[in-house]
Amino acid sequence: MAQAGMLAERIRATGRPAELVPVSTPGDRSSAPVVELGVGVFVSALRDALAAGEVDVAVHSYKDLPTAPDPRLTLAAVPSREDPRDALVARDGRVLGELPAGSTVGTGSPRRAAQLEALGLGLQVVPIRGNVDTRIGKVRSGELDAVVLAAAGLRRLGRVDEASELLDPLQMLPAPAQGALAVECRAGGPGSTDHELERFLTTALDDVMARAAVTAERAVLATLEAGCSAPIGALADVVSDLDDDGRAVDRLSLRAVVGTADGGLLRASATGDMDDAEKLGSALAAELLDMGADTLPAASPLAAERLENRWIGSSE
Repeated sequence: MAQAGMLAERIRATGRPAELVPVSTPGDRSSAPVVELGVGVFVSALRDALAAGEVDVAVHSYKDLPTAPDPRLTLAAVPSREDPRDALVARDGRVLGELPAGSTVGTGSPRRAAQLEALGLGLQVVPIRGNVDTRIGKVRSGELDAVVLAAAGLRRLGRVDEASELLDPLQMLPAPAQGALAVECRAGGPGSTDHELERFLTTALDDVMARAAVTAERAVLATLEAGCSAPIGALADVVSDLDDDGRAVDRLSLRAVVGTADGGLLRASATGDMDDAEKLGSALAAELLDMGADTLPAASPLAAERLENRWIGSSE
């Protein structure tokens, strides 16, 4: 609700009205482990409502979207990205390195679990479900020693001060597109009302650098899903570089990690042009596949990463 409300305010600032419409998804209503629910379980109801004309705009946490596009819809905007890092909320304000061996750390994410275990700190990773209050409440009550959450969610809720540490991506790479929002509307031909809305949303909300970064990250995920569905992390940063003529240009620096069956990690990195974001991500994923990523056990990386509430912003 917080993230959709933020975008609704940006739309209203242009003089265009926007109404928030809550949608409950199957993922929100189920208490089953997230990895058993399947990819897209948190977005299908929103997309169906959008395609049916019940609403005009859908706001998603981008990391929840399936990598395959929905032909009924178009990605109109990727707004400026919030902090993509993971956050640790621990008892007594401890940072990750201060947790004693045997400490219980809660997460619903195979990606986080794989990277926590690979650190070799002797932590006991415990699967959890629930919203931010529920998860942090398990720490406050003493049921768990710590939980790992998306920093973006805490920031959008105004609760980032409750984090005892924002985890460096060198320790834990985030999920592809973590911290980014995806704004979808119906696909329409030139001159249609839907096409006009798409153009408006792109102009008002889209961030070119954020779109390029998450395009590269999700290309890693899409390519790896063709060979495996192991825990996957990816993060692209826009960095300044010099071209052959000595002129400053923006380029993408991309890192990715895949968890292995024996608790290890495969890592790779690459740099490329922003205009080639998708090719950069696909090439990096191909390198990981060559390293052995296609031999890993199944676990749904995309469905495991989510925020609890899903909302649609409707603009007439």
